[in-house]
Amino acid sequence: MAMNIFHRLCCRSSMWERTSATRIVPWALDGLDLGGSALEIGPGYGANVRPLLDRAGSLTGVEIDPDLAARLRGRHGSVMTVVDGDGTDMPFPPQQFDSVVCFTMLHHVPTPAQQDALFADALRVLRPGGVFAGSDGLDSSLFRLMHVGDTCVPVPPEHAADRLTRIGFTDVDIETGTTSFRFRARRPA
Repeated sequence: MAMNIFHRLCCRSSMWERTSATRIVPWALDGLDLGGSALEIGPGYGANVRPLLDRAGSLTGVEIDPDLAARLRGRHGSVMTVVDGDGTDMPFPPQQFDSVVCFTMLHHVPTPAQQDALFADALRVLRPGGVFAGSDGLDSSLFRLMHVGDTCVPVPPEHAADRLTRIGFTDVDIETGTTSFRFRARRPA
């Protein structure tokens, strides 16, 4: 996952953390129960930690970037478990979590096949009836400009439901906003 310097500065800013806590996470998870144990794939700089802890009994994050994982442990290690790992091949046993979430990171997964592998591994680590939810940005000129030099493979929301259903999720719901989309899906009970 590559991110340009502007993108890194934005993602670690207090403004982004506020935006995530007050707009992104509440919209993406509106009406959902995360259960006792939640997993965030790609927590990055940790902008979502506080709002997720308000919604789940325990929080684990799996982060592919070892520097970001170390930073997360330093900032949030007392309130969450941080695991170094790849969201496409997570080091967890099957059916470990009540919920799996990811926010504004899917477009950093380098290929649609790897995105599908992430979806499949999210399904694998979910308990029966567990929810997979989150959000990602919509492709646009401004979105592309912010990602110059980044890994940027937007997920077309019009294909997301079919992709999640093909992986094995049920109750798939996709909602498109002005600059992002949210998704919700369940592992069959």
